[in-house]
Amino acid sequence: MENRLRRIARIVPILAATICLGVAGVLVVAVEATSALAVEKPVPMEKNPPGDIPDTQVFIDYAAPQGFTLKVPEGWARSDRADGASFVDKFDGVVVSVAKADAAPTVAAAKTTYVPELEKAERAVTVSSVKAEALPAGAAIRIVYSTNSELNPVTNKQVRLENERYLFFKDGKLVTLEFYAPKGADNVDQWQLMSQSFRWK
Repeated sequence: MENRLRRIARIVPILAATICLGVAGVLVVAVEATSALAVEKPVPMEKNPPGDIPDTQVFIDYAAPQGFTLKVPEGWARSDRADGASFVDKFDGVVVSVAKADAAPTVAAAKTTYVPELEKAERAVTVSSVKAEALPAGAAIRIVYSTNSELNPVTNKQVRLENERYLFFKDGKLVTLEFYAPKGADNVDQWQLMSQSFRWK
């Protein structure tokens, strides 16, 4: 988990910097990843994947010092960082990160700059969609993709994860909201609840 959060922290500033370059009219070319992560193969999805958030799950309000609020699952382990926070329960997680940016991200910028950086930072990334979303907090970019998890230090096994990231922008702030769980887990309603609960303060 700690390694995963470090990778997320690297991607957010890179996208913010790319947005600045794009506004200035500078062409940014994605460099092909050469790390071992780039050639890792996707692991099979679990037949009976764990990670469903119960329908009875209670959600509470989280007010971030960086200037936004969000509903998060009650009882999940919370870790605060200078750029955001994470909430984790077993195989499931919610991560929010904040960075500076000069302009709102676009679908084109996400596809040409953010996704390549995501593919270098995460394991066996398969992106299924990059779309604009209209949410109560305003326009956002939604990226849906799957990855391999980190190796379990005890079993030395990995699971296939499904992920969603939302990119929100306002007044020079870029917030990345990420959800992840074992692929096949049924968390559609819960992830929708949390993404729609995001508000700027």
